[in-house]
Amino acid sequence: MNITLDGFMSGPHCELDWHFTRWSADMGESLALELSKTSILLLGRITYQAMAKYWPLRIVDRTTARGDLPFALLVNDHKKLVYTNTLTELTWKNSQLLKGRVSEAIGALKKAGENGTGDIMVYGSGQLVRALIKLDMVDEYQLWVHPVLLGEGKTLFHQHKIQSDLQLTGSQLFESGVILLYYRKK
Repeated sequence: MNITLDGFMSGPHCELDWHFTRWSADMGESLALELSKTSILLLGRITYQAMAKYWPLRIVDRTTARGDLPFALLVNDHKKLVYTNTLTELTWKNSQLLKGRVSEAIGALKKAGENGTGDIMVYGSGQLVRALIKLDMVDEYQLWVHPVLLGEGKTLFHQHKIQSDLQLTGSQLFESGVILLYYRKK
């Protein structure tokens, strides 16, 4: 999850300009490496629609930054599950619908993961992630902290009454000043 130093995942109207202006090639390489370690990319409807509009075109667009191409190829071919109760069809390659109650749908995925189907990664998808946090279903947080203060916007950790002790398991500093922090539940 990309967040600002003051804890926002986007501006009040879903603005992400602060995120895109600091994105660097080394961040793209790291993101591709993380995705390659997973078997499923889980997305909410809003994030899916934004990514499905953008990433398929990157592999045919000659102006795509060279550092983004490996990620573009990987994300387009990766298995994507889209949690939504409103969409009825998906057009992006390797995408499937996931419906029902979050606790049951994601609980079944996590159980399958424990039985050898591999790790699940969520990109963006703030509403979905907040629901997973509330249900205590997040095993690891990968927070891409941008050196930006927004002052207002949509927060990742809001209105959660659950206390969770986390352990820092790693970090990576990028050229842009963004730091990736890895936290796991204790």
